[in-house]
Amino acid sequence: MAKVDKVFKDRKEPTEAKGLGFFDKYLSIWVILCIIAGVAIGKFFPVFPATLSRFEYAHVSIPVAILIWLMIYPMMLKIDFASILNATKKPKGLTVTTVTNWLIKPFTMYAIAFFFLKIVFAKFIPEALSTEYLAGAVLLGAAPCTAMVFVWSYLSDGDPAYTLVQVAVNDLIILFAFTPIVAFLLGISKVIVPYSTLFLSVVLFVVIPFSAGYLSRVLIIKKKGIAYFEGVFLKKFDKITVTGLLLTLIIIFAFQGEIILTNPAHIALIAVPLVIQTFLIFVIAYGWAKAWRLPHNIAAPGAMIGASNFFELAVAVAISLFGLKSGATLATVVGVMVEVPVMLVLVRIANNTRGWFPGVSKT
Repeated sequence: MAKVDKVFKDRKEPTEAKGLGFFDKYLSIWVILCIIAGVAIGKFFPVFPATLSRFEYAHVSIPVAILIWLMIYPMMLKIDFASILNATKKPKGLTVTTVTNWLIKPFTMYAIAFFFLKIVFAKFIPEALSTEYLAGAVLLGAAPCTAMVFVWSYLSDGDPAYTLVQVAVNDLIILFAFTPIVAFLLGISKVIVPYSTLFLSVVLFVVIPFSAGYLSRVLIIKKKGIAYFEGVFLKKFDKITVTGLLLTLIIIFAFQGEIILTNPAHIALIAVPLVIQTFLIFVIAYGWAKAWRLPHNIAAPGAMIGASNFFELAVAVAISLFGLKSGATLATVVGVMVEVPVMLVLVRIANNTRGWFPGVSKT
């Protein structure tokens, strides 16, 4: 796995570094250890993921949702209504995100997955199974990220208000664009979208953390002032974000430990087009943002919304359409497994290339 030692080290505020000391220096080691620990727990202590799976509603894992909420909350603390209104007045970043996510990403995913799963790896994957893997890849490609993008935005010093608006617009488009795109690419006449999963995810990963962050901001500033809020209170949450990220890795890989160990070859083959697609979409959106001279704190999270996936939705639809033990479901699960390590690499790339962009945009 590519080194991600500098993900946190490279994050800069306009006036000071945001180092995390011990975590800062050895982040890549923690990531690798958490992946290994998760797989080992899933294999040798299956009661752990089995117990956690009981705490699931509408295909959304509540323990994972809580950890994601903890990672998102620090970013939401920085948002006020004025900054949201200002973000809506800057359409270029929204244009890059929307066009990339909905007019480019689903179709490049289909093309790349078809090329590798149906042609390059044809000797290694039976025809029927490769079709199911392709279907799972398409479901991922038609579901841009809702939750974890807030984490990637935070790690790359993205504009929190603009990221919130980008995600909100993306979620609205999912409501009416996901079904026809999947139906078109897969040739399926009836795509059943579990709207309970979609709405629950939006509430858990957008509405609740934003409300909590905004109320905390207002009450703390009112009681102790803006200097205390920005200089003391916000700094308390740096380690919470990275800790939540590492614990999320353990849980994700614990759930998939048995699958990884029993299907290593096919998982590796499925991962190839998914990883290539992730980098491609990031390059397209990030390069477009650079060409339009967007500030880095808008360009970075905008590129990562499309690069990452709304995997809760993709997995839920795969299960409803093809079954729990189908190749399509396995492909969406592989998407879950590769996302965090790959996105950490993209965060590092974004942080190392912030000098390519104009100064920070204020909303």
